[in-house]
Amino acid sequence: MFGDMSGMMSKLKEAQQKVEETKARLNHVLIDEKSVNGKIQVTITANREIKAVQIDESLLNDKEELEDYLIVTLNNAIKKATEINEQELAIAAKSGMPSIPGMDLFK
Repeated sequence: MFGDMSGMMSKLKEAQQKVEETKARLNHVLIDEKSVNGKIQVTITANREIKAVQIDESLLNDKEELEDYLIVTLNNAIKKATEINEQELAIAAKSGMPSIPGMDLFK
């Protein structure tokens, strides 16, 4: 029905390995995001792990402004990291998937 079942299982295992390798590689892909005013910079991996936060001293006097800029900057960084993560993992998964007629999961 599906042809060579052991070949398909091998392809699935290969796809899983590619996904795991991609996840490991994404730990080293860094995204730098700056706040609109440039006073906060966040560095995050494509796996959404925060690596660094730099805050201009002028923001330390205004707690509310600091919080606002920090939230927006972190959310922007996480959004970019998520987009990269999802694209890379989809490519890795698709490249190793066996071709099953009628089941094109990654269009």
